[in-house]
Amino acid sequence: MSQIRTLDVTIMGRELRIACPEEEEASLRLAVEYLDEKMQQIRDAGKIVGVDRIAIMAALNITHELLHTSVDGDVDLGDMKRRLLGVGRLIDSVLAEQPQLF
Repeated sequence: MSQIRTLDVTIMGRELRIACPEEEEASLRLAVEYLDEKMQQIRDAGKIVGVDRIAIMAALNITHELLHTSVDGDVDLGDMKRRLLGVGRLIDSVLAEQPQLF
């Protein structure tokens, strides 16, 4: 049985404590980052005021994306995109720590 961990995350400058299975931590952190980015985009557009309204609009936008990214054959394009973004960030962070290679 998996261990349940408590994670401290920040969304739109607000600290939250979330429980999740240990093996889900990486994907949860990606989800938090994705949600925070979406909410900041909505806030920065300046058309919607209030964190609760921004959260609802972000939820609607993400749900819309989800409903339009699933394809037949059990391929979840949204999940694949999030994973690829995570791998890209990991590669960038590792390369940033290296001396100039060329």
